[in-house]
Amino acid sequence: MRKPLLVTLLALLASGCMVGPDYVRPPVDTPAGWRLSEQDARDLANTAWWEQLDDPVLNDLVTTALRENKDLMIAAARVEEFAGNYGFVRSGLFPQIGAGYDARRQRDVSAVVIGAGSGQTYNSYNAVLNASWEIDIWGRIRRQTEAARAQLLASEEGRRGVILSLVGSVAGAYINLRNLDRQLEIARETAKSRGESYELFKLRFEGGIISVLELSQNRSQYEEALATIPPLQKAIAQQENGLSVLLGRNPGPILRGKTIDQLALPAIPAGLPSDLLERRPDIRRAEQNLVAANALIGAAKAAYFPTISLTGLFGYSSTSLSNLFNSQNKVWNYGSPISMPIFTAGAIAGQVQAAEASQQQALFAYQKAIQEAFREVNDSLISQDRTREQLKVQKRQVEALQQYSATARLRYNNGYTSYIEVLDAERSLFNVQLQYTQTQQVEFQAVINLYLAMGGGWVNEAEKVTDAVARTDPGVAQ
Repeated sequence: MRKPLLVTLLALLASGCMVGPDYVRPPVDTPAGWRLSEQDARDLANTAWWEQLDDPVLNDLVTTALRENKDLMIAAARVEEFAGNYGFVRSGLFPQIGAGYDARRQRDVSAVVIGAGSGQTYNSYNAVLNASWEIDIWGRIRRQTEAARAQLLASEEGRRGVILSLVGSVAGAYINLRNLDRQLEIARETAKSRGESYELFKLRFEGGIISVLELSQNRSQYEEALATIPPLQKAIAQQENGLSVLLGRNPGPILRGKTIDQLALPAIPAGLPSDLLERRPDIRRAEQNLVAANALIGAAKAAYFPTISLTGLFGYSSTSLSNLFNSQNKVWNYGSPISMPIFTAGAIAGQVQAAEASQQQALFAYQKAIQEAFREVNDSLISQDRTREQLKVQKRQVEALQQYSATARLRYNNGYTSYIEVLDAERSLFNVQLQYTQTQQVEFQAVINLYLAMGGGWVNEAEKVTDAVARTDPGVAQ
């Protein structure tokens, strides 16, 4: 009878079907193209795009961030956590074997004779080997394992998402730092020029050539330029502090490379909307969360069905340690316990309802992630295109105001106009120069955002940097 019972149970396990729905990727309404087509787009989604800026200092900053950033270390540790959970859940598919030993001295009151005043005192020694195995006929453990594996993959995509965000944040912060540096340079140059003009005006006023009104106007212009310097210095220090944290360092100064005018603008990456389903870590993470939620429906439904296990024990039990392993002291048992819910007052139905609701939430989150991805790409394409046109116009405006400023000062020096015209020209030039530099930063950020929105194999290139650093530095968390 033993072999037929075991064979029957094994056959049930082999032919057992998993309850609950199998995962099928939901249909996605994917647009055929982007709202704005880019004629100069190139297939660069799998390259280390930050290297296109052609600044070795920026490359070193990205490498440092991939090695030292604490958010990335947290994400890597989270992957290890889910890997451990996956191994724990998956272990339920296999027999569990254990061993135990017990030695004690006790008084057994059950041996007390009625009417007597004492019981029996004796030693007890036990050494056993036990095993148990749940026969996963209905797929409860397999569904839980499927969910744990999907959660592990989701955590890995979460780590890749941190890499994507980190590289973009470092590049964007560095470019903004160079933008602020350039604005500070313009402010200092303007203040210096106006300071020299103010000293000249003071001499002319002392000589009775100009009025106090003209002197006050010139001084106001000089003080205006000086007033812009402290806020820029504050913004630069704060930007350095923020970038230092991205690099995994305490707040401090940041090494500079090329100026914002010298940085090369990365090319526009090409790709179709349907590519985002495979290229963006956040979409893949949302899908794995959906896979996990879908599998947990089956695990919840399996609670309606019987739980069948195989159990066994073999060992020795004796009141004497020296005779413990004698053959007459052997103890053993085996069995196949079966349990099945009859009345749970809606507990199982509630678990199934909760699992199905979680699956719906994961489905909607997946669909929303896709829609957000399409929006981000379209927004970035429009932003970089319109900003590029804005920059061209501002450049022409700067050139026109430079000519206007030079002409106005020449007219004033020759007595053809008042100083108000010079004041207007130089103030307009100063403001537009600052705006032009800010727009340069916006254009760079728009292209960076486009690479982030597109996703792609460049995240793999960043991972290679992380892996290479981890191999050379065993102390770095992996």
